[in-house]
This record gives sequence, structure tokens and C-alpha cells, in this order.
Amino acid sequence: MAHLIDMVLQMLEGTQVTLEIFLLTFVLVLPLGLLAALGRLSSWRLINAALEFYIWIMRGTPLMLQLLFVYFALPMIGIKLPDIAAALLAFTLNYTAYFAEIFRAGIQAVPKGQYEAAHMLGMSSTQTMWRIVIPQMIRNVLPPMSNETINLVKDTSLIYILAMNDLLRVARAIVQREFDMTPFVVAAVFYLAMTLVLTWGFKRLERHYGRYVK
Repeated sequence: MAHLIDMVLQMLEGTQVTLEIFLLTFVLVLPLGLLAALGRLSSWRLINAALEFYIWIMRGTPLMLQLLFVYFALPMIGIKLPDIAAALLAFTLNYTAYFAEIFRAGIQAVPKGQYEAAHMLGMSSTQTMWRIVIPQMIRNVLPPMSNETINLVKDTSLIYILAMNDLLRVARAIVQREFDMTPFVVAAVFYLAMTLVLTWGFKRLERHYGRYVK
């Protein structure tokens, strides 16, 4: 029992790194994804084309490759980032692209009549977007956001390639040291617990916003 408790405590330290990457990435991609979505819907062709190209690159290449590029390629041109900053940059760039497409679809799902009604009430385009469209968009995007957020939790396991002591790396180190597969089971429980909390939270949000659907 003492051995198991010691193992769990070691893995809790790794979980702190995992949660740090997850939370910081999530906080950053929400506003950045929304801005990118609005840019994709912009009538400015240059901005639209640039964001479309960026999203294509981020969604079309593996996250692991992007992590390796940020960690190993950037120092070759004189940009050396701390491990956690490199991981955070790669995760933010990648997930901003996915959230941008989710938000864009959510905005486009708002009926055109909502824009016309807001215009008849004398609202500006900015007022219409923030007071009418964005609140409805939030309700529309909660299910796909839930999926991507859970994927983000699981993808944090990729930072082990940067030699960061996240949950998976700590578990792997214990397995190699003690020839015991129990740490992998404990790691799975930790990941399941995190995704369970997220699933519960998003279901609460969906129920909350679902009350306003006629």
C-alpha cells in the first residue's frame, strides 16, 4: 500500500504539468479561436486567405510534428524557448485552428433573420455580433467544443517527447524502473477522471443553454 501511495504521489506531480499545459492552452485558444473565426468570416480577402492557409497547415500536419518543429527547429534560427513555453506555443497554434473552425461553423449556424432583426432595431454590426450572434454561437458549439477539449487533455501526453515530466512520462519512468505495469493503469484512471470532469461540465453548460431553445 505504501508503495502504491508513493507511486500515486509521483504521478500527481506529473499531472500538475499536464493540467498546466491543458489549462493555459484552453484559456488561450478560446479568444484566439474566436478572433480567427471572425477573420475567416471577414470580407477582407487577404486576412481570410491567410487564416485559411494557417488552418490548413495546422489541421493537416500532426501535432507531434509541430511540437518537434517548435522545440528543435526554432533554436536553429535563434529562437530558444523554455520547454513549457515551446509546448504551449505548439498546442496553442494547433488548437486555435480547430477552435476557429468550430466557432466559424457556430456563427454561420445563426439564422440570417437574427442579423436582420438586430439591424431593424438599430444595432451596429459589432453590437449584433456580441449581443445576438455570439451568445447563440456558444450554444451551437458546445458539443464539438466538448470533443476537442477532451482531445486536448489526451494530446497533452505528447509532451513526453520534449522530456517534460508530465503524467505519461512519469508513469513510463516508473514502469521502466520497476518493471510494473500498474503506473499505466493509474495514468489511465487519471486521464479518465479529467475527461469525466470535463464531460460533466460541458453537459451542465449544454443543459443551461438548452433552456433557452424554444
